[in-house]
Amino acid sequence: MSVSLVIIYLLVERISLSRRIRALPLRICVTGTRGKSSVTRLIAACLREAGYSVLAKTTGSKPIIIFPGGEEKEIKRRGSPSILEGKKILKIGVKLKVQALVSELMGVHPERSFIESVEMFKPHILVITNVRPDHLAQMGTARDNIARCLATSITRNITVFLPQDEFFPVFQERAESLNSRVIQVRGDYLAEHLRLKQEFPFYEFEENIRLSLTVAEFLGIDKNVALRGMEKLKPDFGSLKIWTADLGEPPRHFYLVSAFAANDPESTRYVLSRLKKMKSLKASKIICLLSLRRDRGDRTFQWLKALQEGAFPEFRKLLFIGDHARVLKSKLRLNRNMKVFVLKDNNPQKIMEEISGTLEEENVLVGLGNMGGIGEKLVKYWENIGRPHDF
Repeated sequence: MSVSLVIIYLLVERISLSRRIRALPLRICVTGTRGKSSVTRLIAACLREAGYSVLAKTTGSKPIIIFPGGEEKEIKRRGSPSILEGKKILKIGVKLKVQALVSELMGVHPERSFIESVEMFKPHILVITNVRPDHLAQMGTARDNIARCLATSITRNITVFLPQDEFFPVFQERAESLNSRVIQVRGDYLAEHLRLKQEFPFYEFEENIRLSLTVAEFLGIDKNVALRGMEKLKPDFGSLKIWTADLGEPPRHFYLVSAFAANDPESTRYVLSRLKKMKSLKASKIICLLSLRRDRGDRTFQWLKALQEGAFPEFRKLLFIGDHARVLKSKLRLNRNMKVFVLKDNNPQKIMEEISGTLEEENVLVGLGNMGGIGEKLVKYWENIGRPHDF
């Protein structure tokens, strides 16, 4: 293909993309380290309840399109995830003539974040959920570097929402340079309203609700309407869930906790602090089931460092599964009271039989590390054998 034809093709693509963007009256993008899928779902639910026709897309534990009626469709990928999925979502939104598009951003490289948000979606509102260590090779290890990467998603003349305790000066600096506005959401904002009104049929982190509710309020949606929409929401596959099950011979009571999507030690520490407040779990021993992925060596290194430093004193046993399991165990130096096991099987039923056969009393088994691979299989298995447990 000649250079002139390539230029013509790119020009046509740019014009087509611009037309699709202009055809969508309200565009909201969600970025950050954790909670993106949940916040995307929550905001879309608020808008639906307020009468908007909304198309939403999440890319977390599973890539999902959420249609205006609330029905969901998983995106089937032939290869690796690509930010070019955004073009398809824009096309679907225009075809359905939706009033609003809410999309979780995929980019982890600064350049890709810029292209996806600034060049492709051009959002009116950008939500930054938090700034935590993850994708270390692409975003760096220091939180300042991670914030700088996320800041590339800020475009011209938009409103940016983020929790007050996740604010970094780079957000304000970039926003001001682009004539955009940053709104920091206080940790106590709407606390009384949330305490009185929240009646969710599933667990959701209060900061995700507060952030989403603030966006809805900014758009003129009544708080009670927004919360009513959230209460109808189907949670993300990777959201925090607990089941109870009687396993082993003789049967012993287990709490099965899916926190695989927390991924990094910092987010996991936060999840565990919530779990420890639950009266039903206080007398039980917490067993860590850490799922490791071959393509996420950076996360395995984070876990090695955190466990080595004693970041999780509540763990009574460590169970490792996945490609890095043996290596992690060999590198780990812990006190003699901590027992570490490597699970070899990839079949969720056999994994649970092996675990229940070695534990002699009531336990809380917490799945951590990665939702991809065996994590997803275990969650589906726990859904089949377990009984949902209220938080």
